[in-house]
Amino acid sequence: MFRTALRNVLAHKARLLMTVLAVMLGVAFVSGTLVFTNTISDAFQKSSAKGFDHVDVAVEAKYQKSEGDRVGKSPELTQDMLERSARVPGAKSAVGVVRGFTALADKDGKLIGNGFQSEGGNYWGAKDPRYPLLSGAAPHGANQILIDSETARRAGYKVGDTVRVSVDGPVLTPTVSGVFTTDDGNVAAGGSLALFDTATAQKLFGKPGTYDEIDVAAKAGTSQSALKAQLDRAMPKGTTETTTGQKLADDQAKTIASSMSSMKQGLLVFAGIALFVGTFIIANTFTMLVAQRTKELALLRAVGASRRQVTRSVLIEAFVVGAVAAVTGLLAGIGIGAGLRSLLGSFGATVPDGPLVVTPGTVVAALAVGVLVTMLAAWLPGRRAAKIPPVAAMSSVHAQATAKSLVLRNTLGALFAAGGVAVVLAATSMDTDSAQAPMGLGAVLLIIGVFILTPLLSRPLIAATTPVLRAFGVSGKLARQNSVRNPRRTAATASALMIGLTLITGMTVMAGSLQHAIDKMASSAIRADYVVSMANGNGLSPHVEQELKATDGVTALSPLRDAPSRIDDETEYLTGVNGAAIGELTDLTVKDGSFTVGGDKVVVDDRTAEDHHWTAGSGFTVAYEDGGKQKLTVAGVYEGNDMIRGIMLDNAVLAPHQSEATDMQVMVKTADGASEATKDKLVKALGDNPAIQVQDKKDISNGIAQMFTLMLNMLYGLLAMAVIVAVLGVINTLAMSVFERSQEIGMLRAIGLDRRGIKRMVRLESLVIALFGGVLGIGLGVFFGWAAGELLGAKMATYELVLPWGRMAVFLLLAGLVGVLAALWPARRAARLNMLQAIKSE
Repeated sequence: MFRTALRNVLAHKARLLMTVLAVMLGVAFVSGTLVFTNTISDAFQKSSAKGFDHVDVAVEAKYQKSEGDRVGKSPELTQDMLERSARVPGAKSAVGVVRGFTALADKDGKLIGNGFQSEGGNYWGAKDPRYPLLSGAAPHGANQILIDSETARRAGYKVGDTVRVSVDGPVLTPTVSGVFTTDDGNVAAGGSLALFDTATAQKLFGKPGTYDEIDVAAKAGTSQSALKAQLDRAMPKGTTETTTGQKLADDQAKTIASSMSSMKQGLLVFAGIALFVGTFIIANTFTMLVAQRTKELALLRAVGASRRQVTRSVLIEAFVVGAVAAVTGLLAGIGIGAGLRSLLGSFGATVPDGPLVVTPGTVVAALAVGVLVTMLAAWLPGRRAAKIPPVAAMSSVHAQATAKSLVLRNTLGALFAAGGVAVVLAATSMDTDSAQAPMGLGAVLLIIGVFILTPLLSRPLIAATTPVLRAFGVSGKLARQNSVRNPRRTAATASALMIGLTLITGMTVMAGSLQHAIDKMASSAIRADYVVSMANGNGLSPHVEQELKATDGVTALSPLRDAPSRIDDETEYLTGVNGAAIGELTDLTVKDGSFTVGGDKVVVDDRTAEDHHWTAGSGFTVAYEDGGKQKLTVAGVYEGNDMIRGIMLDNAVLAPHQSEATDMQVMVKTADGASEATKDKLVKALGDNPAIQVQDKKDISNGIAQMFTLMLNMLYGLLAMAVIVAVLGVINTLAMSVFERSQEIGMLRAIGLDRRGIKRMVRLESLVIALFGGVLGIGLGVFFGWAAGELLGAKMATYELVLPWGRMAVFLLLAGLVGVLAALWPARRAARLNMLQAIKSE
């Protein structure tokens, strides 16, 4: 039986090629994902570990938790603490570290990197061991700066050049005093690092005389743990915490591994989808192969082979096919992993140098996935073939499904589909966090149910194409009949395409509806012409408000300033605003009272009011971050949204209780309204600052739309693998169907159907199957998009379902194109069959 199985594999090389390709693509996706994420993770871990080479113990301020009316905060690391650290017996040196956001502009005035990777810090003394100098000298005074070598290379800066820099608003123009090298992970990932002398950094980052961290190096012979113990005794009790350099490196490695794990899981999900789609092709292929060899298998049974041996022979074939596909998929995956790493560079991302990592786990996973998926998909066809009695197989009476089996299949499918719909509908009424698992379960049940019912659904849906196919004459009529001749085969072929289109359509519906909700929210909540903010989301200097206030044409403005406080023994963030102007700059629906902000009058969003049981006229006591207390009165309750919410009070009331005032954004209204000329005027008033964004409502919506578009394009690219596998399935099914119908095609040629008619028949059959899968996929995708939107709508008042009719039409057209392209080779093969040889074939 083993030799028989191997001969069968070698005898059907062409037929099994598509199956090998389908499994290979899925395995390549899995192994490529593992190679890529392991390589990136290893490179970043080794790079970050180098950054701790000069740190044996790090001293940081210990966060003081909020209690009662006291607002939690971190104490400061002072100069006295730095000197104490340097004096402990095991310390060789102690360096005070200052950090903060620092945006560097290139020579065209544009921000280098992105805001979240633009960092600044201090250079310690004349020769900081953390940052070896490549050229130039240490910075001195506010007019000198050091920049990292990668940034210098990308932007074309050298020692002596003047650069434009922004820390929290105003533009600075220091001179580059030197260029240094660094193993900083942000720089490796495409960001920038700028260094000032310590006094300048402390002043610019709002930390005069204090540090964010103290890095202590140990003397020779002193272990990190011993130095840590000495520092714990030397530092004031309860104000600091110490961490060894080794633990910092280990924690950083865990953080990187965790972030890579999320990416890995996401990519593996799409690999799993591709494999799931491939399973249909494998099962379809083996079903057709077994069906074509029923007489051969029956003869084996007649001469003594048992059912188990017949099943085993099919599984041996599957094992050989799976092993070949797994090995080639693994090799292709290694290439994909290397290619993805190189591709990051084309998107502007920089990855630290390091070898390509192919772990034993990756090899085992690739081989196991390829072989197991193939054998599992082939098991059912093999078992079904073994159960056919030899005499029945010889006379082919097994070919038609019994009424009992069809009723059982349809009943089972209806139960799964109904159960899936019921679970999904139930999940839409739950809260978002608890609804995710039921929603996923319902989606799986519904897809399985539809797959089981697909043979039943194929007849009425394909019958609907009769008027169109009639226009193609005999070829069209034959194509329709061939499509429904074997409903199970048609179902398995169409289902592969259905799954990919279900996911693509569902995500498109959700993204379009979310974008519409955000556009509606921006237009309905904001009356201001512009919103000014930092590119990285950090706070703005109060100087920005002053610059904007002095700009011609500005009629009203209000900074939005966040500040922690304690209310009813809970931490609440207050939003400081210009009480006289905020009503003119926003358009919030007032649900209770009036929108009045000033003195002890505040307005509160509806959710916060509900949490505290407040209504218009309610009074409460707030404890500010400096410990001061005040009685405030709720003047009104407004309907909050994801852009504006919280407790709003006048900045004149809030400012005296803040040690450091920073604005998260500034809303601006102008006399001329939003226009390019007005925007240019505001940008110039802020010194053409690369770190500051001046956005109108359309810019805000477009910025969010770009994120959605980028996300959708990435998902489309990942799901393209599943669609490619589905295309292979259509080609495979048609090719084997043509082989199966060779005698029939020969007869059609003999009675007058020419080669062009044969080609048209096969193409139309493929087109009908592909459109059938497309209709099912788009229908399910719309349903899942609606269901997920119901959950989002509970948290977003402006959410409403928006069906992207244009895109759905494109998806259906693409499904049809898939059918046409997939039929090219099978149609050509059918048309080239020798008429007489085909008629004589069995």
